[in-house]
Amino acid sequence: MDSYLIVTADDFGLHESVNEAVEQASRAGTLNAASLMVTAPAAKDAVRRARTLPNLRVGLHVVLADGVSTLDAQLIPEIADAQGRMHSDMFRRGVRFFFKPAARRQLEAEIRAQFAAFAQTGLPLDHVNVHKHFHVHPTILSTLLKVGRDYGVPAMRVPDEPLWFAAHSAGIGPGISQALLSPWIALMKHRLRRARVFHNDKIFGIARSGAIDEASLLAILASLPPGVSEIYLHPATQSGAAIAASMSGYRHAQELEALSSPRVRAALDAVAFRGGYTEVRAAFTPAPSA
Repeated sequence: MDSYLIVTADDFGLHESVNEAVEQASRAGTLNAASLMVTAPAAKDAVRRARTLPNLRVGLHVVLADGVSTLDAQLIPEIADAQGRMHSDMFRRGVRFFFKPAARRQLEAEIRAQFAAFAQTGLPLDHVNVHKHFHVHPTILSTLLKVGRDYGVPAMRVPDEPLWFAAHSAGIGPGISQALLSPWIALMKHRLRRARVFHNDKIFGIARSGAIDEASLLAILASLPPGVSEIYLHPATQSGAAIAASMSGYRHAQELEALSSPRVRAALDAVAFRGGYTEVRAAFTPAPSA
């Protein structure tokens, strides 16, 4: 089976320098898609740029942690503080989503509001994913699938990173973490197939989030597995805390440099098929059943 590839920039709309990097990489032909944070400070600028980029597919980057809510904070006290901030304590929040009916109702309302905000942009919806891969949580995935039916979600990211890349990139810890997630990832793929939502087979970028350089991209492209893979990055023209306080260790500009590399462009052009989820979904031919 051939390799199909989607190269995506996350956090589109977080900062104008992120948007500028997305535009540069799209025009350079190395970036296929971007995931939009609809409530982020530069979301309007991102949408304006996206309308001028015919080869850029845009999806919804649902934010349920480390971000600002779409709804008024008074409507969702179980998931946001008084200022509308949704904090990064994902374990405690995940427990709340699982056990508290009020939290689940507010979760659905916030997710629905983010889908509605994306629909108002008028951009075709290429895919959906969740900030920090929080949709591995079965309650969040259930809610995404429920709301997504109303908005015609065509594709969703699965955070299934090959163990060899996770361990090589960041040591044995991330490799073990990825292995522990394997049962949840398998369940996620099963549920997406049942819902007839297209998804990637593998992803690259989790273990080196915010630190992908030219060598990393070339290594991925040299070992690209058959089937559908997604590489996601966080490019920007500035780096670290200039983008967001929680990203002080991110090397955004390095990731833009990697996407701008002629060697990377040549390696990308050698992939059998590349595009956004929209194009890959239309072209993908699954392996025949045994």
